[in-house]
Amino acid sequence: MAVVIVLAAVAAIVLLFLAAALKIVRPYQRGIIERVGKYKETVDPGLHILIPFVDNIRYIDMREQVVDVPPQEVITKDNVVVAVDAVVYYEPTDPQRLAYNVANFVLAVTKLAQTNLRNLIGDLSLDGALTSRDRINAELREILDDATDKWGVKVVRVEIQRIDPPPEVVSAMHEQMKAERTRRATVTEAQGFKEAAITRAEGSKQSAILEAEGVKQSAILQAEGDAEATRTRADAERFRIRTVAEGDADAVRLTFGAIHEGNPTPDLLSVKYLESLALIADGRATKLIVPADFSGILGAVAGVAEAVRAIDGTEATVVDNPSESPGSNPA
Repeated sequence: MAVVIVLAAVAAIVLLFLAAALKIVRPYQRGIIERVGKYKETVDPGLHILIPFVDNIRYIDMREQVVDVPPQEVITKDNVVVAVDAVVYYEPTDPQRLAYNVANFVLAVTKLAQTNLRNLIGDLSLDGALTSRDRINAELREILDDATDKWGVKVVRVEIQRIDPPPEVVSAMHEQMKAERTRRATVTEAQGFKEAAITRAEGSKQSAILEAEGVKQSAILQAEGDAEATRTRADAERFRIRTVAEGDADAVRLTFGAIHEGNPTPDLLSVKYLESLALIADGRATKLIVPADFSGILGAVAGVAEAVRAIDGTEATVVDNPSESPGSNPA
């Protein structure tokens, strides 16, 4: 019985020894081994055997961590008090320095972020702070990264969560935004009216130009039509005159041909001459031209009359005319 108790006690001691000697470091951790209170080495993930009651191990989480920076009141360059908070993302790079160079890293980085955030916001106006979040984030990250380098930490990024102005300032900003939108709406409406007026004016201008062009083309076509009609009428009139002249010429040629072929006597020629004089005298002319050989014509007429009387057997009295002689002229 005593042997069993002894064996059980030995087994318990062995188990305690193994539990104190065997240590497991997880994949996202690094282990810092201290021997009798003094730094010995940094071990990677895996199973490690320590000397119980002599060696001690501290586990350092190497995953990316986030620190919430509490809200704080900051005075901007234009003397507006705003509440600002942020978050800081960091990841350890050197477990030894993170374990021994800073006692409370989270508190240290929080205070450091608040202080520098106050300085950065204080150099900007309210509008600049509200519209320059990216620049503030970049500058604050650079400052924190430089300051935490000796702690074995790399600041990955910094994000400003909120910048809250006082309620009265928010109300004024809303009124300003409303006025700006009203102004933009008015300008847009005026621009629309302007463009519509310009479009209507352009349309009227184009319409007038097209109308004038139509009138011009109509006048040109009408003038060309009148010219063509005048040319056609002139050609027709010229053809008519030529045809009439050719007909008159043919008639004259036929008449004179017939006269020559008929071998007319002087008496017949005298009679035709008198008919021509009658036609001339029947015109509208105010002057009558008597040919120089009119006495000879009268003599021929008298001869014709005598011949007619002889044929009819009637007597006729011829009035003596001193111009009977062929060579005399009327007084």
